[in-house]
Amino acid sequence: MRWDNLRLTGPGQDDPAVPLFARGAVTRTFDTPEFKGMTFYEIRARSIINRVPGASRVPFEYTINPYRGCSHRCVYCFARKTHEYLDLDAGADFDSKIVVKVNAAELARKELASPRWGGQHVAMGTNVDCYQRAEGRYRLMRGILGALRDAANPFSILTKGTLILRDLDLLTEAADVTEVGANVSVGFVDPGMWRAVEAGTPNPRRRLEVCATLNDNGIGCGVLMAPILPFLTDSPDQLERTVKEIAQSGATHIVPIVLHLRPGAREWWLTWLSREHPRLVPRYLELYGRGAYAPKSYQQRITDQVKELAKHHGVGRATPAMARRLPPRHAPRPAQPEQLRLL
Repeated sequence: MRWDNLRLTGPGQDDPAVPLFARGAVTRTFDTPEFKGMTFYEIRARSIINRVPGASRVPFEYTINPYRGCSHRCVYCFARKTHEYLDLDAGADFDSKIVVKVNAAELARKELASPRWGGQHVAMGTNVDCYQRAEGRYRLMRGILGALRDAANPFSILTKGTLILRDLDLLTEAADVTEVGANVSVGFVDPGMWRAVEAGTPNPRRRLEVCATLNDNGIGCGVLMAPILPFLTDSPDQLERTVKEIAQSGATHIVPIVLHLRPGAREWWLTWLSREHPRLVPRYLELYGRGAYAPKSYQQRITDQVKELAKHHGVGRATPAMARRLPPRHAPRPAQPEQLRLL
C-alpha cells in the first residue's frame, strides 16, 4: 500500500524539510503532557475505505484507518513498516509523528452511500489503533460510527484503548440495525512487561474492563491474546494467569496470536531485545530465522495450551447472569467475525 492518495498540493509543497505526503497539510504540536514530543499531520485523504490485498493473512476485506502512526508505542507493532512509505522511520517516528485524516467521517459517509459499495463488513483498528490517544482530541470515530450506523453497515473494532467506551451510545445504536463486533487486544497481564513494551497503552486489566462493559451492554466482545511473546510471556503460568483474567472479563472468545516480526517491527524489536534481554537474542534469531513467523510447531503448541485453558476457565460460556444483563435484542446474536487470525 502506498500513499499517493494522501499527497496534497498547497503552500510549502516544495519545502524539503516536510515529508512529501504532508506538504500542504496542517502540522500541529500540542503543549499538553499526553502529547509531549508528538507531531500531528492533519491531511485530507482522497478515500477512507481501504481494500485489503488478497495475499494478506486476515479474515476481512475492507478497513477504515483514520490514523497512521500510533502513540501506543508498542515495540513489536507490525504496522511500523507503513511509516516508511511516508518518508518517516519505523521506529521513533512511528510513535510520535501521527497522520490524522481529518475528513475521515465525511469520506466514510460518502463512500458508504455510493452505489458501488456493497455493504461489506468493515474492520477498524487492524493497522493502528483507531482509539489511540489522538482520538480524544480529534474525535474522528464518532463521525465514522455514525455513518456506519446510518448505513446499517456491519463492522468490528479491535482496540487496546479504553476510549471506545465514550462511543458506547453509537455502538449500541448501530447494533440495533446491523452486526457489530469488538475485540480488545491483551497478550499478557504482567505489569512489568506491559510497561516495557506497550508504554503508551492503558493497563491490560483496564482493557479487560472494557471487554466486560461492552458485553454487559450487548456488544459482543472477545479478546485477541496478542502478541504472545516467546520466552517472555509464554510460560504455562503466564498463559494460565492471562487466560483466567480474560475469562473473568466475560470475553465471548479468545484468539491467541504469537508475535510475528515483519520488516520494520523486526529491527525495532530486536534492538529493544538486545538492550533489555540480550541473552534472548540468539533464541529469537533461531526462532525467526526463516521469516516473520515463529515455526508452526511452536504456534500450534501455544494455541493448544490456550485452547485448553480457555475451556477450563469457561471463556465464551454464557452464564445466566450474563444472559440477564444482555438486552433482549441481542439474544441470540450471530457469531462475530474473528480478526487477525494468523495461526
